[in-house]
Amino acid sequence: MLLAFNKPYGVLSQFTSDGSPNLPLAEFGLPKKVYSIGRLDADSEGLLLLSDEPEWNARLLEPRHAHEREYWVQVECIPTAEALSELSGGVMIQGRKTLPCRTWMLDPQPQIPMREPPIRFRKSVPDCWIGIQLIEGKNRQVRRMTAAIGHPTLRLLRVRIGRLLLGDLPAGKWKLLSPTERELVSGH
Repeated sequence: MLLAFNKPYGVLSQFTSDGSPNLPLAEFGLPKKVYSIGRLDADSEGLLLLSDEPEWNARLLEPRHAHEREYWVQVECIPTAEALSELSGGVMIQGRKTLPCRTWMLDPQPQIPMREPPIRFRKSVPDCWIGIQLIEGKNRQVRRMTAAIGHPTLRLLRVRIGRLLLGDLPAGKWKLLSPTERELVSGH
């Protein structure tokens, strides 16, 4: 089985607690024997896939398969076209250059429900949402990439894996993917 879960803020991508105040996946009534395919940090939100089929791990996580992942990122200040171009070309983080990716200003800006707890708000510092499409996924990569161009991430939401969209799946809810939706993930 392959499941899509809309992981809320403050939830771990694992079934056991790590001693932090973050909730484990065990709190969401997921079927027994599934495990997450990939990760989202506790402070990131959005599409997380889970399965009881080990082959999904190889299909989606091995770099040679180059599965796209799309993120909507709320950043501090408004990036210039030059800053987005720099991000697209790859930036240096932790001593290595990220692979080229697609970046764009979301237009119109999405109307996303407020997060609990809400992001910090500063009246004198604007923010905006950008899109980033990657084929790699290192630990906290998107946050490090936006920081490298001077636009710290305020909120991060994964909205797509392969061609499967998060869509209107509510935060904290999951669904079993149909055969058609499974094809959207795998690209077959």
